[in-house]
Amino acid sequence: MASSDLETKAKEAFLDDHFELAVDLYSQAITLNPNCAELFVDRAQANIKLGNFTGEKTSLVFRDNQLELLSTYAVADANKAIELDPSMAKAYLRKGMACIKLEEYQTAKTALETGASLAPADSRFNHLIKECDERIAEEDEELHAQLVDKAPPQVVTPNIVPLTNTLPSQGTTLSSTKLKYRHEFYQKPEEVVVTIFAKGIPSNSIVVDFGEQILSVSIEVPGEEPYHFQPRLFGKIVPTKSRYDIMSTKIEIRLAKADATHWTSLEFSKDAVVSQKANVSSTNSKPTYPSSKPKRVDWDKLEAQVKKEEKEEKLDGDAALNKFFRDIYKDANEDTRRAMSKSFVESNGTVLSTNWKEVGSKKVQGSPPDGMELKKWKN
Repeated sequence: MASSDLETKAKEAFLDDHFELAVDLYSQAITLNPNCAELFVDRAQANIKLGNFTGEKTSLVFRDNQLELLSTYAVADANKAIELDPSMAKAYLRKGMACIKLEEYQTAKTALETGASLAPADSRFNHLIKECDERIAEEDEELHAQLVDKAPPQVVTPNIVPLTNTLPSQGTTLSSTKLKYRHEFYQKPEEVVVTIFAKGIPSNSIVVDFGEQILSVSIEVPGEEPYHFQPRLFGKIVPTKSRYDIMSTKIEIRLAKADATHWTSLEFSKDAVVSQKANVSSTNSKPTYPSSKPKRVDWDKLEAQVKKEEKEEKLDGDAALNKFFRDIYKDANEDTRRAMSKSFVESNGTVLSTNWKEVGSKKVQGSPPDGMELKKWKN
């Protein structure tokens, strides 16, 4: 099916409030036409309706007769559309709307102001910018009140916080899709340094974007599966002061903290407790540490528990079926994957075989459910 046909069906699904179907159809259209900014903008809109702002949502699609798992989320889609067409006002509108939902008001305002300059007649931009200004003012008042009421008289902190692996806190859910590149972080009072260990990646294949509380990293090397890392950060940063360096073996990202709070993890968690703002002593004396050691977290036990919960997760209907197929494909050998791809494509989605000896030498005929008739798509 052509990309334009998939786009038409995706628009119809969106109008019928079938947003998950719309996302999947847009994903298939994007595999056929990956440089179309309009497709990314429209998929961003569907993801906003679903609440898929950041993180990972996997979509099972075919590309060159091969099954692939694609990651989609609203902010990344809007950023990709802006990258492909910087003059598209609608892309900045989608980014602004998604960031407002994430309470990323400063990032949203910046995107919306750019969009407003491109489409001055569109009143939606001014309305949303006003909302951002109100929310930013409220946050400033709350922060000021917290610092006045709760700040300790004096706290002396070390210059550098020891290296911490980015395993999730207890309030964070592990994704079932394993990230391709390992990453870790450490922090200082004024910044957080994130290292992604990606060896020999060309600089033109790497895109890093900073939001008010979002870090977005994309690595797209021709012939390889794209890598997307987009955590909502534990605390707010200053995007204009943040930077990154691409080295031969890694990407080093320096996030400038908006305030000198201690991050207990890299990623945001509703259950996390924000440490109070630290006042560093003006003297050159050696930093002192608390006498009592913090409670240790058994990360191996936590990771095993999360994996067990994922394994025992009970899904219904299409969600359970899609997870079942993804699990089979992920752990299968090359012949099994070829059999799944060939049988699914040739049968128009009605047969999914894992036996290459059975389907490799012949065309797989469609097998619709009882009482239904198999019809081809009309182009």
